[in-house]
Amino acid sequence: MSWIISCLLLIISSVCVRAYLITVDAHAEECFFNKVEADTKMGLTFEIAEGGFLDIDVKIIGPDGKIIYQGERTRSDKFTFGAHTAGIYTYCFSNEKSTMTPKVVMFNMEVIENPKPEEVAGGGAAEGDHGKLDDMIKELSTSLWGVKNEQEYMKVRDKTHRAINESTNFRVVVWSFFEATVLLLMTLGQIYYLKRFFEVRRVV
Repeated sequence: MSWIISCLLLIISSVCVRAYLITVDAHAEECFFNKVEADTKMGLTFEIAEGGFLDIDVKIIGPDGKIIYQGERTRSDKFTFGAHTAGIYTYCFSNEKSTMTPKVVMFNMEVIENPKPEEVAGGGAAEGDHGKLDDMIKELSTSLWGVKNEQEYMKVRDKTHRAINESTNFRVVVWSFFEATVLLLMTLGQIYYLKRFFEVRRVV
């Protein structure tokens, strides 16, 4: 039982997910860094919550300066990859094309580290069973993190859609008020013109 608990803690600790909510100003770029070992599984999930047309430029750069992923005017995306070499990987969100509107970005950086051989306990006849249990727990842990991420992004989408609905409702109210004002002014203008017209004819 103690081995199962230690294995569970090991696998949960090997899955690192960092969630951020940042604001990228106009003509600005925000970058984040992850230092990992080779063959480490990594992932980036992001969603634009507020600002402009809800799009942004995204770039992932490897330690050797090679661009691993690049997206222009992207609203949301999920991208996973394996670290081809050890070093620092850079995630950049660029809002340089925007003239004045800042963008609010919610994103997760997921790092699944490979367990070291000396950290794997067990042996003998039960080693095969331990390996299966290890894989099952790892899969469960990854699934739980995925559910957590989906819940966070559902909250962001709900907030975004609510803001769009409120903005649309405000525009409809303003336009209705504008139409009513124009109609009232036209009615008063027509009444005034007809009144002046008949007054002039009666004097003549």
